[in-house]
Amino acid sequence: MSSNPLMKRSPTVLGLLSAVAAAAMLAAQPSGPPRPVPLPAGVVVHRDLAYVPGGHERQKLDLYLPATGTNLPVIIWIHGGAFRAGSKEQGVPVSYLAEGYAVASINYRLSQHAKFPAQIQDCKAAVRWLRAHAAEYRLAADRFAAWGSSAGGHLAALLGTSGETREFDVGAHLDQSSRVQAVVDYFGPTDFLQMDAHRLPHGMRHDPADSPESELIGGPIQENKAMTARANPITYLTSNAPPFLIVHGDQDPLVPHHQSELLAAALRQAGVPVTFHTVKGGGHGGFNDPDVPRLTREFLAKHLAPGPGAAGNNPDERGLRSNGPGGPQGGAPKRSD
Repeated sequence: MSSNPLMKRSPTVLGLLSAVAAAAMLAAQPSGPPRPVPLPAGVVVHRDLAYVPGGHERQKLDLYLPATGTNLPVIIWIHGGAFRAGSKEQGVPVSYLAEGYAVASINYRLSQHAKFPAQIQDCKAAVRWLRAHAAEYRLAADRFAAWGSSAGGHLAALLGTSGETREFDVGAHLDQSSRVQAVVDYFGPTDFLQMDAHRLPHGMRHDPADSPESELIGGPIQENKAMTARANPITYLTSNAPPFLIVHGDQDPLVPHHQSELLAAALRQAGVPVTFHTVKGGGHGGFNDPDVPRLTREFLAKHLAPGPGAAGNNPDERGLRSNGPGGPQGGAPKRSD
């Protein structure tokens, strides 16, 4: 008999606790930066660019460009929100604009709009659109990084590992690659089926039918294991995946730290470069660890090489070539979902 008092509660009470945890997860989502960071002088912002012609109202992105420079490396920011909330206006790492990056912040269809794999299909469509319009917006088509937190971290990781499959490439610009050359995953889930087995004692439950993951899949995850496996970034992992930076708090009550342990171990086994940073005592974002912004900046600088004289020097093109045609702290969001 378990000594955990939660196990002795009625199903109604357990359901209420699950709902409370879900509400807490949504409450943790940023409603915008607490202190909006002013844009660097001369920044040009193109808002609500439709990356799917005539598509859903969520299939749009905002593109932030520095005042000067060409062949700009691109940070693709993917917001979180438990797959059912959040917006491209939230958490955008605009401070990187002053360092020679372009930043594209994308919306995608949420779980109430469409079930998986619509979300990763949208992210890939946005990547292809950006490549197709790279010359128009001064972008370096061979230097894209995907960066997201929580649900956005999951989608960034899935972008990174699924570069060799065309399963999620649908719609326009299919002559363009949907690969990225680097991934920054802040506390994203990996294997939904293992989340409850490793959650903190009073952490959020993920197996129930009303959990964010079950709503994303379209049914209770443990009763839909085949579909749930399609959402696991490890499912598509090969040795050609791009380098990863993973950051996760070891006291995260919403996405267990073990989720990032799984992904980091799989990446290492596949021979993919990965930096895995654990924030000791950290929860679900809002970190006060100075190593987080330092590691993020160093990682992006190493793999995207922004700034004068860096354009075109040793770009990581292995993903583009193998796929072929068709084929905050210091700029990080202070509060993530």
